[in-house]
Amino acid sequence: MTEFTESERQLLEPFFTNLDRPIFALRNLPEVLKGALFSRYSRTEKSLRRVLLEEFITAPEVGFFQAAPQNPGLTAQSKAEAFYDRVLIGYGDDSVAELGGAHLACEEISNIAAKILEDSRLGLSPLEKSTRYVPFNKKVNGRYRYYREPAIMASKHSAEYEATLDHLFDTYTNLFDPLLAQVQSETPQDNQTSDRAYVSATRAKTFDLLRGLLPMATLTNVGFFGNGRAFEYLLVKLAASVHAEVNEIGQGIQQELDIVIPSFVKRAKSDRGQQYAQYLANNARNSQQLAHKFLADQFTASTELVTLVEFDPDAESQVVTAILYPHSQLSQAEIRQVVDRLTPIELQEIINTYAGDRQSRFHRPGRAFEETYYTFDILADLGAYRDLHRHRVLTQERQTYTVDHGFEVPEEVIASGMAPAYQAALERAASTMKSIEQDLPAAAQYVVPFAFRTRWRIKLNLREAYHFIELRSAAQGHPGYRSIAQAMYQKILEVHPTLAANMSFVDLAEYRLERLSSEQKLDLKIQSKFSM
Repeated sequence: MTEFTESERQLLEPFFTNLDRPIFALRNLPEVLKGALFSRYSRTEKSLRRVLLEEFITAPEVGFFQAAPQNPGLTAQSKAEAFYDRVLIGYGDDSVAELGGAHLACEEISNIAAKILEDSRLGLSPLEKSTRYVPFNKKVNGRYRYYREPAIMASKHSAEYEATLDHLFDTYTNLFDPLLAQVQSETPQDNQTSDRAYVSATRAKTFDLLRGLLPMATLTNVGFFGNGRAFEYLLVKLAASVHAEVNEIGQGIQQELDIVIPSFVKRAKSDRGQQYAQYLANNARNSQQLAHKFLADQFTASTELVTLVEFDPDAESQVVTAILYPHSQLSQAEIRQVVDRLTPIELQEIINTYAGDRQSRFHRPGRAFEETYYTFDILADLGAYRDLHRHRVLTQERQTYTVDHGFEVPEEVIASGMAPAYQAALERAASTMKSIEQDLPAAAQYVVPFAFRTRWRIKLNLREAYHFIELRSAAQGHPGYRSIAQAMYQKILEVHPTLAANMSFVDLAEYRLERLSSEQKLDLKIQSKFSM
């Protein structure tokens, strides 16, 4: 962990629950400053505490000490805790637990753990260090920063585990400079692009191309803001995990939240919380056994990127009924009888009018579009999964991380002539993973690099599909998930052309340098700010 001088510790101590452990919470800071701090967190190699110290506390232009409020005092704090103890613990009013929250940082955790922490759909807002803006090949005390899983390190596989992961990171390191040069030679800087924008865009492209080499053991930082109710459920889920790392992180989170919002998370460590965790663990184990019993002899031949598994053939009528419902005093059944007599042209008129004149993707149609759902089965590389996993207003469930579905090698890497080294590192990882899997199936997942394909399912309504597809097909997106969003759009368009007709901001084009336009827009904002 980062070491601080005595004077730095004195500056930082009022704002963190500890200065020595990798899991800690923020305190005594205004909400706007905490939001800015976590936003910066995802695009820097620094720890959160170092960001606060160097970019806020000791930055004279920020006026930090003018912004930080005084400690409200122990008397007020004790009164608030007594109230929540009485209502939340005494009477079990769960909604009260949503009135208190905390900013929490989890540093130096694996991607296995990060995805489990980020699985929560409501009540928690995560922000993770980005593979697009930050290099992941820095060493600490001569060692690459990946999780050394205890069960593996205590087994006969320990030497091969480290050698394999070291080789992945060595390959990432060795390919970066020549691949960056290749990217820049293929997309030369023009007169309209600043040095800052060009360097940022080409580095981001190179990081995108190499992220497939990063294993799930790669250490990352994740910041959260959440309410007490969501944290309580998270702690129960972490206790139920099969991964020792995740169990330990849960204990660390409990320790820190006991300092800042103790009344909200007490039940997670109570008998009730422990029984709930055991219930979740038992159900997961029993379901896994049933899957093995009924599916073990089956073999998958499907390699399709996106499969539309389920949709409602009566979707248009349901949506139109919902559109008309709030503007009438008829029952839903009576409105539906009228809708069933409408012509296709009349249905399209109502849908188009409801969607309105959308000027940007931020103009989202209303809740009538929540009447119909789509279920997609997706087979894509882990890098794309990690990006799409952050969407929360939908149902996502993944299968275990595996090497069985093969891996993706970016076309640019193939064209550069660097594919043999890239592919050799992945093949070695696959071999090591399969070897460890024989003895330690859960722990073996730490070896799987992001380039390997994984399978997951998404169920979402039409309203969320508009947001999801238009956002993830945008020009600045990674090609891996852009292709998924584009395929989802085509699938919906095939079965429900009237409903997809107003999905106006789906970008089906291809780009050589995805981040360039965004960096150029940032230049304009910077120029506008300093020209005032």
